[in-house]
Amino acid sequence: MKVSASPLNGLLVLDKPTGLTSHDVVSLARRATGERSIGHLGTLDPMATGVLPLLLGKWTRLAQFFNASNKTYTGTIRFGFATDTFDAEGAPAGEPRDLTFGLDDLRSLSTRFHGTIDQVPPTFSAKKIGGVPAYKLARQGKPVDVKPVRITIHDFTLLALEGDTASFTMSVSAGGYVRSVAHELGQLAGCGAHLASLRRTAAGPFDLSQAVTREQLIDAANTGTIASLLPHPRTILPDMPAVLADEAALTKLRNGMAVNLPDFSTTPLVRIFASQRELAGIGRRIAGTLIQPHLNLL
Repeated sequence: MKVSASPLNGLLVLDKPTGLTSHDVVSLARRATGERSIGHLGTLDPMATGVLPLLLGKWTRLAQFFNASNKTYTGTIRFGFATDTFDAEGAPAGEPRDLTFGLDDLRSLSTRFHGTIDQVPPTFSAKKIGGVPAYKLARQGKPVDVKPVRITIHDFTLLALEGDTASFTMSVSAGGYVRSVAHELGQLAGCGAHLASLRRTAAGPFDLSQAVTREQLIDAANTGTIASLLPHPRTILPDMPAVLADEAALTKLRNGMAVNLPDFSTTPLVRIFASQRELAGIGRRIAGTLIQPHLNLL
């Protein structure tokens, strides 16, 4: 696999295959692009597939503007027994029990997982406890005291029930665990349950229509066309107005000085471009069209 010879700044949306950790995907992208500075926007468990946005190069500094992004999923929940990881990769926790509820009953129970709730993350998760990921403590057999986290579930719809397995869609705020919902729904049903499969269909403004597969990434690396896979910079962070700055203004911004830019919106933050495709940074509005540098990327 060939690699890019020059630094690469931008955002790459990957369709993560099952069996890879988010860290594995970052390593794959590093090998393909030759860019060492890469970070993902929201961990996906190895079992899960789907949308995993990656920030490349200097754009990793933009991660702070994506932290609150909602995530959307499809998946299946298997009833009959819980697992220690709350998903199909874990060991059964307890004896199997029959599911006695029908789809309408489960839908009634699922209403408890709508809106803002306090959710206890799985013991086997990346949540830090004293600076150590909870899953590392759990694997060592050490006590794990995971604190509840306030999240918002915008939608949780059970679509169908086939045997002991229910299909669903869910939209949840950042920090929410679909595995925990599956586990707690199984508790309410009285028979236990775990997440059987999961696919992320959207992360913030990015969805599967923009995502590239591992195979497409490798092919692009071999043909030197990685840049063609990146969404146009103007489509990133669309809630911020975009303004074009000339070289004189860019020089002042680099030196921490405020400048007047041709933007008449009222939003506090604006995207500053050096050209149609080159994002120079993020500016903060002082008053009117007077903008001060908030984050420099050049």
